[in-house]
Amino acid sequence: MRIGLTGGASSTDKIVQQAQRAEADGFTSLWYASTVAGDPLTALAVAGRATTSIELGTAVLQTYPCHPLLQANRVAAVAEAMGRKGFTLGLGPSHESLVRDVYGLSYDRPGRNTEEYVQIVTALLRGEDVDFRGADWSTRSAGRMAKVVHDVPVLLSAMSPRMLRVAGQYADGTVLWMASGKVIESHIAPALHTAAESAGRPTPRIVAGLPVAVHDDADEARAAVAANATAYAGMPNYQRVLDAGGASSPADVAIVGNARSVRAQLQSLVDAGATDIWAAVFPVGADRKESVRRTTDLLAEMATPVTG
Repeated sequence: MRIGLTGGASSTDKIVQQAQRAEADGFTSLWYASTVAGDPLTALAVAGRATTSIELGTAVLQTYPCHPLLQANRVAAVAEAMGRKGFTLGLGPSHESLVRDVYGLSYDRPGRNTEEYVQIVTALLRGEDVDFRGADWSTRSAGRMAKVVHDVPVLLSAMSPRMLRVAGQYADGTVLWMASGKVIESHIAPALHTAAESAGRPTPRIVAGLPVAVHDDADEARAAVAANATAYAGMPNYQRVLDAGGASSPADVAIVGNARSVRAQLQSLVDAGATDIWAAVFPVGADRKESVRRTTDLLAEMATPVTG
C-alpha cells in the first residue's frame, strides 16, 4: 500500500530529518502544505537532496497568487535542486476567504481560472512553448521557461465535476483532503477515470488525505479531531467534500480505532479507488508522543517502500 505522511517541521533541518526518517521507515511520500516553512519549495528541495527515493509533494500550492509561468519555473528549480526525480506538484485554487479577503484577488469563476492555469503549467512542465490567451491567465513563454530536468507530475485538488475533468484531462490525478471512501468510489474515481480515458491519458492517481490515529477509544479520537479542525470550519470547499459523503465534520471521516480497525479502513480507501494514502497522523490522549508513535508504526508496517 502506498502510504505517505504530512510533511513539515519547525525548521529546514528538522524537515530534512523527517524526510530521511520517513524514507528509512518505508513511507512512499510526504505532503507539504503551502504554509510549511513560509514556502515549502525551498525546504522540500533541500530534503530532496538528502533523500534518494521518497516522493515529496505539495498539497497544495495555491494557484491565484502565482502566475503559472512563474510557478512552472519555481518547480523546475526544485526539480534541478533535488537532483533526482520524486517531486510532485499539487495545485489548488484554495478558498475564497483566503484569495479574496487576504490576497485581495477576485475569486470569481475558480473553475475556469484553474482550468486555464493547469493547461499552462502542465504544458510548460512537458517542455512545450506556450502561447496562451485566456480569460484569466495568459502567457508567452518562449525563452522564459527553465529546462525541467526531471519529470514532475501534477495533481489537482479536485471535487467538482469541472475540476475532476481538468484533473483527468490535463493533470496526473487528484490530491484530496477529507474525502471519504464513499465519495471516492461514487463520485471522484468514476469522473476522474472517465476524463483521463477520454483524453487518452494514463490512469490517474487519487491521493486520499485523512486524519489517522490508532486509539482504542474511537470516540475520544474523533473528539480530538473535532477539537483541532476548527481551521476548516466555514470553508465551503471542504464542507462540500464532507456533505458528499454524508458527513458533517472532519471527525466523521477520520480513520480512527484500534489497529485492526484502522487497517481495515485504510484498505477500504484503496478498494474505493485511492491509489495513495496521505495519513495525517494526530495525537490522542495524555501521552502524545506514544500516540503518534503507535499510529506511525502501524502505517510503516502497511507501507510499501519505494524502489528504484
